Amino acid sequence: MPFHPVTLNRPIQVDRVVTVHYFEYSSDYYFEGECHDFWEFLYVDKGELDVLAGDRKLRLVRGQFIFHAPGEFHALRATGTSAPNLVVVSFYCDGPDMARFVGRVDTAGDPERALMARIVEEGSAAFSTPLDDPTTTAMERSPDAPFGAEQLLGAAIEGLLISLLRRDGAAPPPPASLIRTRGREELFGKVTDYLRANLGRSLTLEEVCRDNLVGRSRLQQIFREHTGGGAMEFFGKLKIERAKEMIREGSRNFTEIAAALGYQSIYYFSRHFKKVTGMTPSEYASSVKILAGKTRPGGGGR
Repeated sequence: MPFHPVTLNRPIQVDRVVTVHYFEYSSDYYFEGECHDFWEFLYVDKGELDVLAGDRKLRLVRGQFIFHAPGEFHALRATGTSAPNLVVVSFYCDGPDMARFVGRVDTAGDPERALMARIVEEGSAAFSTPLDDPTTTAMERSPDAPFGAEQLLGAAIEGLLISLLRRDGAAPPPPASLIRTRGREELFGKVTDYLRANLGRSLTLEEVCRDNLVGRSRLQQIFREHTGGGAMEFFGKLKIERAKEMIREGSRNFTEIAAALGYQSIYYFSRHFKKVTGMTPSEYASSVKILAGKTRPGGGGR
């Protein structure tokens, strides 16, 4: 009996990627705008952002997407109070179903957030071009890219588009809450929320264990499973992420930031900042100013 293969129907195909970006912008960042002949989507990972898309003026908040169709003029501006983190991906994709993305603003659920993380991961692996360089007009292939990285990048973009189209405009499912899950997941969520709520304190591991009714060895084991490091290492990284946001917001000096985050002195703050990021706070602030002075958040060249 002869077999008859089925040629797979692929209504969404992404074979050409222009840029993949992850930006950390200052609270006063402004991009004057552009248009180009390929698709682009922008995802707000942190903070909020004002976007001009054609003749529409929109404010996007964390977790929201906007799609710019080929030929649509778009510009953006930070709100002045929030230092936004953005994913910007530009690509070519034909087919009638792409018409459903024209003018589309959507909110990511857990599946879309996971695919977004995969896009950033594979884009970083596939290309040597820094993902935070807004002047990029051509991504350079990495000579050390893992096998199939570009294919997985394209598959992740396709998966994201398909996931959004399958919802057909319906609201995304609510994100899975770690606090509402059971056992180890529940405890990890409880403690991470506690740590985020206490970034201004100089906590000890004993205080974390006492306030969350958990033994030291169990807490450390759970954090190693989830983060690859201990609870206090995770807490320190949360502090530095918040410090980076505060530097980009530009409303406090380094001494004030150190005090707000519970450091004993600016010396300890600076030393910890450099240990985590590889830069001093001053070097980081300068790098953000340089980035904010460039004129392009994604897409094509000028």
